Amino acid sequence: MNQIETGKFIASCRKEKGLTQAQLAEKLNITDRAVSKWETGKCMPDSSIMLELCSILGVTVNELLSGERINMNNYEEKVSENLIELKKQNENSFNIGKLLAIAFSASIGIAILVCIICDFANSGSFTWSPIVLVSCLLGWSITIPMILLGKKGIKTALIVLTTLILPYLFILRTIIGVKEIFHIGGVMAAVSIAFIWVIYTLFAHFMDRKFLATGIAFIVSLPFMIIINAGLWFMIGEPVVDIWDLLSAFCFAIVGVACIIYDRKRKMLTEA
Repeated sequence: MNQIETGKFIASCRKEKGLTQAQLAEKLNITDRAVSKWETGKCMPDSSIMLELCSILGVTVNELLSGERINMNNYEEKVSENLIELKKQNENSFNIGKLLAIAFSASIGIAILVCIICDFANSGSFTWSPIVLVSCLLGWSITIPMILLGKKGIKTALIVLTTLILPYLFILRTIIGVKEIFHIGGVMAAVSIAFIWVIYTLFAHFMDRKFLATGIAFIVSLPFMIIINAGLWFMIGEPVVDIWDLLSAFCFAIVGVACIIYDRKRKMLTEA
């Protein structure tokens, strides 16, 4: 499997279909710059759109990966070669992920150690360093799945965040001794995490229509803003809404509607 040959093959098939790079990009809901990168061999099409790309170009995935039309005599041989190559690429990607995870973990460990030493050297006890410790561990737990698994690790990271956020706030409350950190922070965290899950679900469902997902996300953020402000008002006993909140809500609504309208126009052009 050769990226240069695959790129040339994509360009050739695109031209056979009478499509420009912009038109092909429009059908796939991506940018023409991405198509240009494929055709120059700088990168390969993402696996999430490869089947759709093959359908548009009228080729099989095996032909796309091979960078040429394949007759039945050597079809199985090419399949085996491509599978071996894909396996090697996956292994290389995972090895890079492991190296990054090790480097990130080492950096976090060094940062924690430095903070503990400085805290003890200055005060003779551990005052603020436990806060750094639990915060860094939470950040590490959320980040590691994304480093190792890439996009596939986003869901795992969200599960970790959802699971650990309340214990994290409880530990902070215990260390600092301010009960509002857990009570108010817990409610705000629950609402915020619910919003993050909604956004994740939106983009997972509308994977090929990112403008639509973005527009809905901006619109959906409005009721969450109301819930958060109303919750804070109720818990602290005084209004927290000001002109900037209203201006932000108005801007979110405008951007959301604009993204949805733009997505609709793109879809109409693609269908035409």
